[in-house]
Amino acid sequence: MHYKRIVLNSRPVADIEPTTFRTETLSLSDLKPGVGEVLVQITWLSLDPAMRGYIRDARSYLPPVQIGETMRAMGLGVVVQAGSQSKFSVGEQVTGAFGWTEFAVMKDKNVDKVTVPKGVQSIDFLNTLGTSGLTAYFGLRDICDLKPGDKMVVSGAAGSVGSIACQLGKRAGATVYAIAGSQDKCEWLEKEIGVDKAFNYKSPTFRQDFKEAGYIDVFFDNVGGDILDMVLTRLNKGARIALCGAISQYNATKPKGLQNYQTLISMRAKIHGFIILDYTKEFPAAIEEMARGLVDGSIKRKFHIVEGLEQAPVALPMLFSGGNTGKLVVKVSEEPKAKL
Repeated sequence: MHYKRIVLNSRPVADIEPTTFRTETLSLSDLKPGVGEVLVQITWLSLDPAMRGYIRDARSYLPPVQIGETMRAMGLGVVVQAGSQSKFSVGEQVTGAFGWTEFAVMKDKNVDKVTVPKGVQSIDFLNTLGTSGLTAYFGLRDICDLKPGDKMVVSGAAGSVGSIACQLGKRAGATVYAIAGSQDKCEWLEKEIGVDKAFNYKSPTFRQDFKEAGYIDVFFDNVGGDILDMVLTRLNKGARIALCGAISQYNATKPKGLQNYQTLISMRAKIHGFIILDYTKEFPAAIEEMARGLVDGSIKRKFHIVEGLEQAPVALPMLFSGGNTGKLVVKVSEEPKAKL
């Protein structure tokens, strides 16, 4: 038997190119779990904007993926073989940074068992109950210090993190304004997600429409660039900005600088970058709270599913072009029915 994996082939200067990744076919018999290890068959993989940073040869919170290495990605899978002294059993569903591969040998310490609550789907652990939902949760709670009555703006609002941030904002009693890149997305955000107003940044009247919404207290920013610079002019005194991502600039050879940063001084506002890995010890309690929202229907989710591991490199650029609505995931395989 053989399996496929996708490795980094070259580092793109700007947009991800067809030659950025390459597919390799390897012998499955070469994957043998050792002491305290498991062999996992991957069922689902998460596609995230942070992946553009992973393939850039630059200092960051994680080392860059090296040329020839399996592309880094979080995923879901099933244990199909357990090494000696492993704490896992064959058939258990697990999550971890498996990467773009159909099978992976993982150390126990790098894998977490997934227990799916009633009323929740397993792929929710790649979205609402995974890093997307947790990023929104801790970003609003700790960075934005969100309070009832706040006026809040979310950019990239139709994406996985943004759509959850919008919902958590409404649950917290804030007035929520969303920014997205199409009329369809704006309608989905207003009618399904429940934001107070959604703005299409591609509309010729976008800046004027946004200005008419007044000044804001909280900005959960996923895109950076011109949108961030514009929102800096619309801050209330004491405004808080969570710098979650910069989707609009990840493919730029020279990211745009900010011009309106002096508003941070006059409005005594703060802009604060954060990384979700800083909150790992608090994940269980947050997941429990978010799961309750999924079960009672107060938190909605939407998945954009692509089929097959080979589609991962094709789908990844959608995150930067606005081609997806909701959480972008790759279905790698069906759950195995029996061990290998």
